[in-house]
Order: sequence, then C-alpha cells, then structure tokens
Amino acid sequence: MDGTRTGIEAPRIGGAARPGLCTDCGVSRIGDGRACGRACQFIRPDYPGLERVAHGRAGAAEGDEGFFGVTRAMWRARLDPPAPGAQWTGLTTALAATLLAEGAVDAVLATAPHPEDRWAPMPVIVTDPGETARCRGMRMGYGPLLALLEPARAAGHRRIAVIGIPCQVYALRALEAELGFDEITVIGTPCSDNTTTENFHAFLARLDSRPDTISYLEFRADYRVELRFDDGRAPRTIPFLNLPLSDLPADFFPMTCKTCVDYTNRLADITVGYMGGDGDQWVIVRNARGQAALDRLGGRVTTRPLTDRGTRESAVRGFLVNVERAAGGLPVRRMPRWLRPIVAFLQPRTGPRGLEFARARVEMKAIETVLHLRRAHPARVKLMVPEHVWRLAARYGLTRRPDERGRFSPPEE
Repeated sequence: MDGTRTGIEAPRIGGAARPGLCTDCGVSRIGDGRACGRACQFIRPDYPGLERVAHGRAGAAEGDEGFFGVTRAMWRARLDPPAPGAQWTGLTTALAATLLAEGAVDAVLATAPHPEDRWAPMPVIVTDPGETARCRGMRMGYGPLLALLEPARAAGHRRIAVIGIPCQVYALRALEAELGFDEITVIGTPCSDNTTTENFHAFLARLDSRPDTISYLEFRADYRVELRFDDGRAPRTIPFLNLPLSDLPADFFPMTCKTCVDYTNRLADITVGYMGGDGDQWVIVRNARGQAALDRLGGRVTTRPLTDRGTRESAVRGFLVNVERAAGGLPVRRMPRWLRPIVAFLQPRTGPRGLEFARARVEMKAIETVLHLRRAHPARVKLMVPEHVWRLAARYGLTRRPDERGRFSPPEE
C-alpha cells in the first residue's frame, strides 16, 4: 500500500495457511494458529448454534430460509446513483463507508486489489470512509482477511465492520466472543467459486486475446459473463454456455470451493450479492444490526420486490449428472456446438430468474458438496455437512448414508 496514504493500511501478514481443506481465511496466522480447530467451517461447523448467537434464532427448515438462512427482509436493491468502479452499484462498500462516516465503527476490514495485480486480494484496514472505494470490485485468490483482527485490535479499534465471504465469516463468528471487540458488524457477500490468482489469469487468457486489458468480469443473472476493458474497447458479453469451463484442469477450482456448505453467507448481519437480484443487487437483511446498517443509507438505496420466475429442477438435475461424472473422474458431457446458440438464446427467457435462479445455485452447491466430499474426503461427510445442506440435496436423491450420520443429524425415522 502507498505509504503516503492515510486511512487505509495493509499490515504485513505472517504465518501460513494450514494444509488440507483451507481457504486461508487468516485464522491460522493468528497467535499459534490453534484457533482453526474451533473456527473452521471445514472441520465441524455448527450453523444452528452460531445463527442463534448472531441472529437470535436458527434458520427455518422450510421456505426460502431453508435455502438462504435467517431472513428479516430480502430485496432487489441498487445504490442510486451507482458508485463508479463498483462491481454492481457499490452497495457493499457504501454500507461500510457510511458506518465509518457516521462513527458507528472505528475501522473496516476489507479486501483491496494488490498494487501489482488488480485481481489479487490484499486485506486492508480502512479508517477513512473515502478509502472504501479502493475495495470495490472482484478479487480472485486467497486473502487472509481475519489475520487483520490482531493489528486492528492492537491499533485500539473497538468497533469494527468486516466485509467477508462465508468461510471468513463463519470463522469470525466462531471466535467473536473471545476477540475482545466491543461490536462487530458483518457485511457478507455470497461465495463464488474461487481459484488462485494465477489460475484466474489463465482463465482470462482463454476469454480474450488481450487478457491484461480486462478490468472487469461478472457472471450476470441473464446467463452471460460481462467483460470490460481498459484499452478503450466496448464491453462484451459471453453466454455461460460458451465459456471454456470444460477445458479447465480438474484442480482449477479448489476442493474447498467444491465443498462449500454456506453459499449465501448465513452468519452475516446483512448479505449483499447478485444471485436473486435479477439484474439488480440482492440484499438479505438477517438481524437488527444489518437493518440498521442498511437504514443508514437512507434515500441513496432503492429497493423493490424480488422476482421469482421459471423452474429450476431440470437445470439442477442436469448439473447433478455432470457433477457425478466429474466427481467420478469421467469427462463432463459437452453440449454440441450447434446447439449452444439456441440454448443460450432460450436460457434468459425460459430459465429460472430472480429467487428461482438463487435457489437453483444454492441447490447446485449442496449437490456439489456431497458428491465431492464423498469422493475426496468421505470421512469428513458426517461432521462437515450441515443439516441445511442435506435438506437441499435430498430433493435430488442425495441423503445421508448410515456412516454419514454426525452429531447434528436428526434421529432416523
């Protein structure tokens, strides 16, 4: 970070990620690293218990809470006017900036781009509301954000906000009571399949002949990926079906992302994403603290009811077949090239949209988790897969086997 700037700091982070299933959330770099055993969602997560602490109750088993977690309110939303340089409209960083500007928090822990690589994540402590703009946009790679808890506390910050992805937020909630802060506001984003920064550069090279000029990439709710460039070219979109995903190496997506049990950031005070937004941002307010953060934006945020169109089941079942093949080491079935333009035309018109699109994606992640864990880490299934994931997977015939019953399993009927 530029040493002449004030209000944003990137402290030196030591230590290392732990071996095995680890997204390098930063906990292994705190103290002696032993907190991982209590905090990691890839060991023995207790979502109902932590939901009760964070939100006052666990998520309902039925209805949309069964998909998305505890919900106080849910909206399509956008910042008006949109913030320049934002991935969508800038709602996430606006929440953080407003908390700082109004003195509700002393500092924000967030992720900025590395000075030498716009796609590489760099954890930062922000104390100037204006500097939150530097955290806009998407990063790809592992950012040990929670390693900043120690320097933030050492700097005397008592009330902090954290902008994090689900595996970071789970660990934060698991350790929150022992961290010594007066208050932590958690602004969560839904997870997305991550990879190393190096792998992501290789992916960009498959999308464009000048990958270094790509300044923006987003998977949109209309089944297209949007690319923007810094060399003067107009933005362009690529249908999902034309992406070279089947050409990627088998280890392009790490096993941690293939076995994510919390796609929607169930433990955040407020989740801001896109899946259910149908072209807008998607906001899930989970508790009073999340509502208070949203209320601080006042008339700067526009909300409207969510859409809910189409049917997800055939898409999810098709995904199930491909994941079964991939998890078994077989090649993924490719759609004939002549058929792709036809399906790409039909998808945004007849496929699931809004909440149904979000439900489809959450079910796909549940299926992916069960199948990949069974293949790669079968002994972990009984402790690592929460009940909310099993309920989603059961619709597609994936239920617990006798040796997969863990401490949170309901009694057999």
